[in-house]
Amino acid sequence: MIVDLALPVYLVKGADEVLLSEAVAGLVRALVGDGDRSLMVEELTADTYEASGSGSGALEIAPLVDASQTPPFLTDRRVVVGRHVAVFTTKDAVAPLVAYLTDPLASTALVLVWEKDNRPNKQGKLGVVPRSLGDAVAAAGGVVVDTAPGSGKGRATWVDDQLAAAGVTLDGGARAALVNHVGDAAGRLPGLLSTFEGVFGEGARLNAADIEPYLGEAGDVAPWDLTDAIDAGDVPLALERLQRMLSGGSRHPLQVMATLTNHYLRMLRLDDPDVRGEKAAAEVLGIKGKASTFLAKKALTGAQRLGSDRLADLAALLAQADLDLHGAKHWPPELVVEVLVARLAGRSRAAAARR
Repeated sequence: MIVDLALPVYLVKGADEVLLSEAVAGLVRALVGDGDRSLMVEELTADTYEASGSGSGALEIAPLVDASQTPPFLTDRRVVVGRHVAVFTTKDAVAPLVAYLTDPLASTALVLVWEKDNRPNKQGKLGVVPRSLGDAVAAAGGVVVDTAPGSGKGRATWVDDQLAAAGVTLDGGARAALVNHVGDAAGRLPGLLSTFEGVFGEGARLNAADIEPYLGEAGDVAPWDLTDAIDAGDVPLALERLQRMLSGGSRHPLQVMATLTNHYLRMLRLDDPDVRGEKAAAEVLGIKGKASTFLAKKALTGAQRLGSDRLADLAALLAQADLDLHGAKHWPPELVVEVLVARLAGRSRAAAARR
């Protein structure tokens, strides 16, 4: 990250807490430079925003604005870090901060961290940055730092950048093994690369066998990775991806069940001779936007491949598994979805063999 010391404000965002924290730490280090951190840096959290420390739970952004407007003492500049700013999700809530950014203090570098309130029983989901705040950051000449690795080409570029900056070199096999193992848990990648450097030393060239003992538990995968493996009839791969969702992704079996149910419900809705083509399928499913054609085509192809009888059979498997998850069988929930995934993938393999 290139840091311009003259900028008045940085807005750092991203859903991955590890990547976000690393970006904030690196940014603050760059802003402090050779200065005295104890004199330069003031960090505020959700606890600080609680109105007058009353314990009422009401949060105000005023303490962050006050800190930003405070001149430096015994140093030329101050770095004010506003953590958990995502607790302020409305235009009115951020209005005082927006007003400050119309004429920010030249001696303050303000770092706004758009992250959830991590206190117990607090904010569950990460909201969207209010438009007024985003516009104010831009108008003040600030920058938005998005720590998300992205997807598709963006994600591949991000991975390339991480590997290029690492102190070790991975051959093709090691790179493939690492990327596959991390899966959707992209925040693990920098830490694993640091581990490899610590173990093997800077400049080491590593293969898959070298890094395998240090990978730990496999990371999460996207839901469509599981359904794609099931549709392909690959039982071992489907079970491996299920385990990664349950363990690496900490997903509850009921979440997996919802993914599978929605997947096959789309096919069942398209099991109709009057539904012809991707556009008609998208209309039936109510899917709009750029991804509509792809998603509709995928569901329609699945419905045509399986046929009415087999879809009815799969629906019965899903219904039974749902009952089992709610106590019909005294099985652990993980075992219920494991058996279900194996049966669904097996049925898909049988359907492919008979075509």
